[in-house]
Amino acid sequence: MIVRPRPNWLRMLFVWRGSVLNKILPQLGVTALVSLIVVIFHGELLHRKITLTTVPFSLVGVALAIFLGFRNNASYDRYWEARKLWGKLLTDSRNAARQRLSFAGGDPRPFVMGVAAFVHAVRHQLRNSDNQADMRRLLPASLLPQVAGRRSPPLQIMTWLADQLRQQRESGELSPILAAELDRSLAGLNDAYGGCERIAYTPLPFTYSVILHRTVYIYCLMLPFGLLDAIGIMTPLMVCFVAYTFFAIEALSDEIEEPFGTMPNDLALDAMAINIEAALLEMLGDRELPAVPQPVGYVLN
Repeated sequence: MIVRPRPNWLRMLFVWRGSVLNKILPQLGVTALVSLIVVIFHGELLHRKITLTTVPFSLVGVALAIFLGFRNNASYDRYWEARKLWGKLLTDSRNAARQRLSFAGGDPRPFVMGVAAFVHAVRHQLRNSDNQADMRRLLPASLLPQVAGRRSPPLQIMTWLADQLRQQRESGELSPILAAELDRSLAGLNDAYGGCERIAYTPLPFTYSVILHRTVYIYCLMLPFGLLDAIGIMTPLMVCFVAYTFFAIEALSDEIEEPFGTMPNDLALDAMAINIEAALLEMLGDRELPAVPQPVGYVLN
């Protein structure tokens, strides 16, 4: 996630970090080179003049902009829903810890640390990363064999947390009504986890992306032939401007389509998981909390 102060209007024109320009620079270079070649040879290909007007490009450009906008909206919907689900993980984690601290007897630390481990396990599964270090740090040693190597470690942790509630209810440490309230918080955590899985494992249709990708590139590579007779030597500049807009929207849509990745514009799952853990530890009364994650090069993971 890009985290940086908003620069003034002039610096915004030249911002490099936080933009997708570095990602689309090769495509822009190819487009500029093609445009320059078209200008040098006056739009001739194999000694034949390629005669195109701006009319078809105007019609296709409007339709292409609409479809790119739709693609961008669909990708942002996935990004925003993912952010809301992680907000739900935060609130339900706090609720579960608060209820356990307030209503049940015994040592609350294993349960609260288990909730923090659940959040980290969700993060690792969504990013397909190794969870062993966090699991060893937060879970009892007896539980680690049940979590290691499983397809869905968060579900193993959730089952263990629910089993703790069952044992306390059966022993009389927790009344059935309060146990139901705590179980409702765990169900909220599980719902948020399921929503994240739905986003992670159901991408936008690949064929739809291919169609837009091909159309954008063919449009930008053919555009110099349509502008040459109208604006002459300014053709490469205008083609690069149009290509930048289309390439940038497509590149940004590709990034936020998978919001749980590690690209600069994806969600800062590491930072959010650590912040949730810090909040739970603070509720336990701990003084030594995890360090607040800081952005590196304006990028917060």
